[in-house]
Amino acid sequence: MSGNREIHLASRPQGWPTAENFRLVTTDVPTAADGQLVVRNLVMSVDPYMRGRMNDVKSYVPPFRLDAPLDGGAVGEVVESRADGFAPGDVVLHGLGWREYALLDAKAARKVDPTLAPVGAYLGVLGLTGLTAYAGLLEVGGMRAGETVFVSAAAGSVGSLVGQIAKLKGAARVVGSAGSPAKVERLRELGFDAAFDYHDAPVRDSLRAAAPDGIDVYFDNVGGDHLEAAIGALRPHGRAAICGMIAQYNDSEPPAAPRNLALVIGKQLTLRGFLVNSHNHLRDQFVTEMSGWLRDGRLHHDETVVDGIENAPEAFLGLLRGQNLGKMLVRL
Repeated sequence: MSGNREIHLASRPQGWPTAENFRLVTTDVPTAADGQLVVRNLVMSVDPYMRGRMNDVKSYVPPFRLDAPLDGGAVGEVVESRADGFAPGDVVLHGLGWREYALLDAKAARKVDPTLAPVGAYLGVLGLTGLTAYAGLLEVGGMRAGETVFVSAAAGSVGSLVGQIAKLKGAARVVGSAGSPAKVERLRELGFDAAFDYHDAPVRDSLRAAAPDGIDVYFDNVGGDHLEAAIGALRPHGRAAICGMIAQYNDSEPPAAPRNLALVIGKQLTLRGFLVNSHNHLRDQFVTEMSGWLRDGRLHHDETVVDGIENAPEAFLGLLRGQNLGKMLVRL
C-alpha cells in the first residue's frame, strides 16, 4: 500500500462548484483499532445532495469540513478487520467514499453479496437510490393503480426508477422530463408513456401536451419551473413527493417560489418533502420486490461510470450539469 488518496473540500463554493473547490491529498493508509475495519473502496457514489453539504449552513446532515475528506456512499473490500463478524475479503457498503481506503467502525458497515449483483448496484438500484424512488412514489406520493405520474429529472438515477416502478404498479400514464434528446429517447425505451426535453418549451406547456387530463402524482427532483408546472397540472387531491430541487442548489440568491402556490388550497393538494432514512421500514419489502423485477428483466437501471479517485470532482460537477444517464459512480 503506497498511500491513501483522498478528495478534500478545499473551499466552499459560491454558486456553481468548480475544480478549485476540491483538493487531491495523499495520506497514510489507516490501521484498524478494536471494533474497526479498513476497507479498500471499489466504487463510490456522487449525489446531488452533496452540494448542500458544501455550504456551511444548518441542515439535516452536518456540512462537509474544510481541508478534510468528503464522504458519501461507497462499496469496498475489507483489507483489515479487528471486529467480530468481518474478515478480509468481505465486501461492505458504508458511508466513507471520496477516499481509496476507509477506516470505519464495524457497526457502520453492512455486508453485501457481489455474486448477486454488481457492487455498484448497492449504491443505486438496490441501495438508497432505489429505496428513495420506491418509498417516495408509493408511500410519500401514495400512487395508486390507474393514476397519472409526472417525474422530473427522469433520466437520473432516482427518476428513471420512479417511472418504471410507477408502470409496474399500474400507473395509467407516466410522463418524464429530461435535459437532452438522447435522455428523452432513453425514457421511452424504459417504458415512459411520454417524455419531453425541458429545454424545448416552457415546462407547463410540455407537461400539458404530455398529460392533457392532468396528473395525480408529481415526483420532484428539480423544483423551480417544474414544481410550478406540476402544481398547475395536479388534479384535486393530487400529491407531490419532494425529493430534491437541483434547479436551485447552485443559486446564490433565494429562488422565487412557485407563483401559483395558492392553487394548493383549492385543489387540496399535498406537497410533502421526505428523506429516505425515514422510510427504512420499507427496506425488506423494497429489496424483495426490486430484486424480483431486476431478475425478471422488468426493470432496468443505467450507470455512468468515471474511473479514478482523482476524477471524482469532475464526476460530481458532471452530475450537476446533467451529464449522467442513471446513477453516477466513480470506480476506484
